[in-house]
Amino acid sequence: MASTAQFGLPLLAPAQAQKHVTVNEALAILDAVAQLRVLSSTTQAPPSDANEGEAFLVPMGASGAWNGRSEQVAVWSNGGWLYLKPKAGWCAWDAAANGRRVFDGTEWVADAVVTSPGGANSSWSLIEFDHVVSAGASNTTVFTIPGNSQVHAVTGRVVEGLAGTGLTGWRIGVAGANNRYGSGIGTARNSYFIGVSGAPVTYYENTPIQLQADAGSFLTGRVRIAVTLTQFRPPRAF
Repeated sequence: MASTAQFGLPLLAPAQAQKHVTVNEALAILDAVAQLRVLSSTTQAPPSDANEGEAFLVPMGASGAWNGRSEQVAVWSNGGWLYLKPKAGWCAWDAAANGRRVFDGTEWVADAVVTSPGGANSSWSLIEFDHVVSAGASNTTVFTIPGNSQVHAVTGRVVEGLAGTGLTGWRIGVAGANNRYGSGIGTARNSYFIGVSGAPVTYYENTPIQLQADAGSFLTGRVRIAVTLTQFRPPRAF
């Protein structure tokens, strides 16, 4: 069956019977890829409870119906899996990773910056997350700065006012340097900080971010934090 060059949409043939089947398949593909959003890029086995239109990036070593479909986009459509072969430059939002992935012609990589013909050896990312404040003089985020990455800046904004006992302000950083990215930060809603490093700071281990009360302790509130970093990896194996 003839298909379009970019998305592989099936084309109607002259005097074709059951034209609606072909048209509906084309519409399902368009619905999936026009603003491509996948639930995961690491799920190894096809879920048995997928909903219509849900999409996944098939990882290496996938099993079951996904066996042999690595790096393809699997879309649950009309009771079965529809597979799309990406082209270099395709982008997808990975809901599980809360970040964007780019297909570099061989594999899906996180916000790829191609540095050599051999592939993407580094990637720049801005990772944003919310931290719900818990009671205590300090808080540690569930999010961790990935090991072997360089952080350029950590910025943030109070999205729900911070309350606590004797709390007048707070600082943010990491263990051993709890004001690295800001201090004397306000507690009211929309208070913000911009923590730019004089030089990128390298973290060799997964490292959580620490919020520390300048005085007193936290009780409630919520802060939105954004980490700008570069991650590195070796060239692909041969």
